[in-house]
Amino acid sequence: MLTRLNKFLAHAGVCSRREADRWIAAGRVTVNGKSVMEMGERIDPARDKIVVDGRAVKAEEERAVYILMNKPAGRVVSVKDPFGRPTVLDLLGRLPVRVYPVGRLDLDTAGALLLTNDGDLALKLTHPRYGVGKTYEARIEGGPAEADLDKVRHGIFLEGRRTAPARVQVLRRGQRWTLLRVEIHEGRKREIRKLFEAVGFPVAGLVRVDFAGLTLDGLKPGEWRYLGKPEIRRLQAAGGSPRPLPAPRPDRAKRSGPRSGGRRPAGR
Repeated sequence: MLTRLNKFLAHAGVCSRREADRWIAAGRVTVNGKSVMEMGERIDPARDKIVVDGRAVKAEEERAVYILMNKPAGRVVSVKDPFGRPTVLDLLGRLPVRVYPVGRLDLDTAGALLLTNDGDLALKLTHPRYGVGKTYEARIEGGPAEADLDKVRHGIFLEGRRTAPARVQVLRRGQRWTLLRVEIHEGRKREIRKLFEAVGFPVAGLVRVDFAGLTLDGLKPGEWRYLGKPEIRRLQAAGGSPRPLPAPRPDRAKRSGPRSGGRRPAGR
């Protein structure tokens, strides 16, 4: 049965569909020995030989796998790193299937990261058209006033276009810092850091505490677990159809304590 080349690569756990398109355009993918550079190329996984960067890719016949990791700071969110830095995949050990990260977290950002071999769901969860929520706890330098936070809530211009509305809630205030809970529905690179730098309050620490309803409950940094069926169904519902982004609203400040709990260590 014919299928799109980018979809095949995503289902094989090689990369996401978006990344597959970039690899195809760069000439890194061959079909039966010939370079393919067209996005809509269709192949027959049962008959065609697919090679990426000199390595053959076989169809992934195992069931879809969904993993939630509490990514520690200092790990690269990538299948491989050209500079030899440790990646999040190193924490998984040997798995029966290949998985790849859904979306991105900066090297110095920690928190909830989904890994899967379900390319269709990964695309929907990361496409801004679907408005999937991502919530962070951001420790920023200084003490912003409500007027400063309202700028972030209503959107500001970054790199030529306005950011989507965000929800910003003050959790705690120190003498020289403020802890915020920030919910966004876009996926711009280093978006939260750029938002608060733009209003004069650099981010000193950032943790993603919720991704599409998945939280870090019971997971210490570096630990991971498989998702249960109810969680998978909620993810599929979250990526089911496009929906409008939420309107900004000023949240009342409240305190939030750290989560605790236990899970098996990474790689077990």
